[in-house]
Amino acid sequence: MADLLFTGGPIFAPGSATSLAVRDGRILAVGHDEVRDLAGPATEVVDLRGRLLIPGFQDAHVHAVMGGVELGQCDLTGTVDPEEYLRRVRGYADAHPDAAWIAGGGWAMESFPGGVPGRELLDRVVPDRPVFLINRDHHGAWVNSRALELAGITADTPDPVDGRIDRLPDGTPAGGLQEGAIRLVESLIPAVTPADRLAGLLRAQELLHSLGVTAWQDAMVCATNGYPDVSDAYLAAATDGSLTATVNGALWWDRDRDASQIEELVAKRDRFTTGRLRCDSVKLMLDGVAENFTAAMTASYQDGCGCATGNRGLSFIDPPALARYVTALDALDFQTHFHALGDRAVRDALDAVAAARAANGFRDTRPHLAHLQVVHPDDVPRFRALGATANLQAYWASHEPQMDDLTIPFLDPALAARQYPFGDLWRAGAHLAAGSDWPVTTPDPLQAIHVAVNRSHHGSGRPAFLPGQELDLGTALTAYTAGSAYVNRRDDSGTIRPGHRADLVVLDRDPFAGPAAEIGDTGVAYTYVDGTQVYAAG
Repeated sequence: MADLLFTGGPIFAPGSATSLAVRDGRILAVGHDEVRDLAGPATEVVDLRGRLLIPGFQDAHVHAVMGGVELGQCDLTGTVDPEEYLRRVRGYADAHPDAAWIAGGGWAMESFPGGVPGRELLDRVVPDRPVFLINRDHHGAWVNSRALELAGITADTPDPVDGRIDRLPDGTPAGGLQEGAIRLVESLIPAVTPADRLAGLLRAQELLHSLGVTAWQDAMVCATNGYPDVSDAYLAAATDGSLTATVNGALWWDRDRDASQIEELVAKRDRFTTGRLRCDSVKLMLDGVAENFTAAMTASYQDGCGCATGNRGLSFIDPPALARYVTALDALDFQTHFHALGDRAVRDALDAVAAARAANGFRDTRPHLAHLQVVHPDDVPRFRALGATANLQAYWASHEPQMDDLTIPFLDPALAARQYPFGDLWRAGAHLAAGSDWPVTTPDPLQAIHVAVNRSHHGSGRPAFLPGQELDLGTALTAYTAGSAYVNRRDDSGTIRPGHRADLVVLDRDPFAGPAAEIGDTGVAYTYVDGTQVYAAG
């Protein structure tokens, strides 16, 4: 008999179904009234009452520990008002009088002219202690004068090769740091402790379960290049049983080293694959982001007058070397997980996958490219041809100040018209997965799905962004479930069928029954992992 029975509502499964039975953490049967015969005296029955039952969401690109740690720091998310930022910074400083540094983040570039915050604003509220606040995309930071002083950053300090110090006209540091320049200050902050990281992971897990996320791929495990290493938190939680989600950790590729690090990655794969954790993916960060002109593009960025600047962004890994690295990783059964935002970075990633396919044949390594803000039309069909998954962060594909004021005016018009081409990728037969990149933006899959379908944020009132590139609801939902399950190598999850793991979510309504404009109103009622409830609303 069933341990758990869902009945009385639609089920997002192949074919039509209104009832589902679970036993020993697996789906026992899917169908209609006949499935109810599997209920016994001890069976827990969940009346769907017309609400939709779906597979658990799987986030294919998230920074869960980082997001959880930041939730415990000075949190600037949820607003774009600079005065509100300052109130929160002052409030955090007052609540932590013994903190040597005021650290946190979540501010948006759209809050400041040109996307560059001023140190004098932070000096107003915290003049006596250093302040370091990462922005929401984690490619820039806002610091006060005390932080710049401690780091020895002056008008004479040269920009690092992989970053930029934002400056006033006389060369004085303005208060913003981009890409590699972040490390000039971040390296001075007291280290986050292992206990802080574990607490952050558990805090993040609770939040993600409440949003229906039952599994994810963390895009930055065993990180270097100035990024935090969060592997100890995952190993501790996987060992002591507190990790209830299933996690695939993407081991970080150190862009300052060569292929000699591969032997170490093999050892890390063995060490960090235990319990509900596996680490057989390698994250390769190829470029930056468009808003600070570091995403690698095929055409030059423009200045405020529409003239070409000659800057086509940064390539963090030399393309010929990248092809060699990916080929070697593929031969060892590693998945490759690319940060590829600009169209030149996307092409470099696909070229590397092509080199691996040519050398090794089509191995089941499931490479995937995340972000894909700009994709050249010539490269769209290559995803299917190479078996490379398009990993979508759909929430970004909308009109908002960061897009309209800080991106579109500075992109070549041809590039600006090719942003987030979800529809083109789908029509070309690309396999689609989905993720949030939280804490860059919301971890809520339903808000991202709303944007994938409507090409606008829920309730924004803004016009659709590049209409024609939207997905239908079923396709977007599949990307965030079965699509990401494929990327995460969890072939017994992501779809509702007998024998699969009972990672399930009851939504608070059936979004298919209402207009597309109301998808974002949908919430999560219950979340189950292996048939065990890990979240209940209210």
